[in-house]
Amino acid sequence: MENKKIGNKIAEARKKVNISQAQLAQLLFISPQAVGKWERGESLPDIITLNRLAGILGVDLNYFSENFQSVATMAPVDSLVKQSAELPTGEQKKKLSWDMSRGNWAGADFSGLKNLHEKFSSSNMQRCLFIGSDMSGLLLKSNNVDSCDFSRSDISGSHIQSSNLLNNSFGDCSLKGTEFSESYVMGCDFSGADFTGAAFKSGGFQNNPITNAVWNQTSFIDMQIAEIVFGSKVEECSFENCAFKKVTFQNTTLINTFFKNKSLKGIRFIDCQVDRMTYEFLKNGRADLSGLTLLTT
Repeated sequence: MENKKIGNKIAEARKKVNISQAQLAQLLFISPQAVGKWERGESLPDIITLNRLAGILGVDLNYFSENFQSVATMAPVDSLVKQSAELPTGEQKKKLSWDMSRGNWAGADFSGLKNLHEKFSSSNMQRCLFIGSDMSGLLLKSNNVDSCDFSRSDISGSHIQSSNLLNNSFGDCSLKGTEFSESYVMGCDFSGADFTGAAFKSGGFQNNPITNAVWNQTSFIDMQIAEIVFGSKVEECSFENCAFKKVTFQNTTLINTFFKNKSLKGIRFIDCQVDRMTYEFLKNGRADLSGLTLLTT
C-alpha cells in the first residue's frame, strides 16, 4: 500500500511538470520500465534516486512521505510586480521590475527584449521564444523548460538550479560564467555557444549537439555526461568525478584539461591532440589512449 501511494505521488508530480515517463527516465539515466514500476507501486527508488527525483519534479523530499499531502504547483502569475528602488539620494522612486516566477508560459514571444534577467523561477515554459534577448544574470530554479528557443541570447553570469532543460535551442548563445547545478540538460542544441568559465555541478548533460561550442575554463563536477561529441578545442577545462557514457572527442585539441575520475572507459578519442599534462591525466584514469597524439612543444 505504501509503495502504491508513493507511486501515485511520483506520477502526479511528473504530470504536473508535463514530462513523460520516458523523459523522466532519461533524466535519471534509468529505463522507462523502472519509472513505470515505481508509478504502479511494484518497486521504489533508492534514497539517492529519490532525492534526485525530487529535484527534477520540483518537490520537497517530504512530498513522498505518507503524511505530506500538498504538491509543488506552478500557479499562473497574477500580475507583474512593481517594486521600489532606492535612489542614491535616499528618495524612493517606483521602478518597474518583472517577476515571471510560478507561471505557466506556452508559446510566449520575448524575442529581442532586454533586462529579462529578473525572475523566472518555478515556471513551466514550453515553446517560448527568447531569440536575441538579454537574459544575463538570469535565475532559473525548479524550472521545466521544454522546446524553447534562446538562440543568440546573452545568458552569461546566470544560475540554473534544480531545473530540467529539454529540447531547447541555445545556438550562438553566450553562457559565459553561467552555473548549472543539480540540473538535467537533454536534447538541447548548443551549437556555437560560448561556455567560457561555465560550471556544471551534480546533474546530467545528455545528447546535446555542441558543434563549434567554446570550452575554455569550463568545469564539470559530479556530472553524468552521455552521448556528447566534443570538437574543436577544449582548453583549461576540468572533469571531476563524472560518469561518462558514449562521450566522444573528435578532431579535438585538449590543452591543460584535468580529468579526475574512477573510470574513463566511456570516452573515446578520434584524431585528437593533447598536451603532455592532459595525456597523463587520461593515462592515470585508464582511458583508451588510441586516437591521441601528443602536441609538440
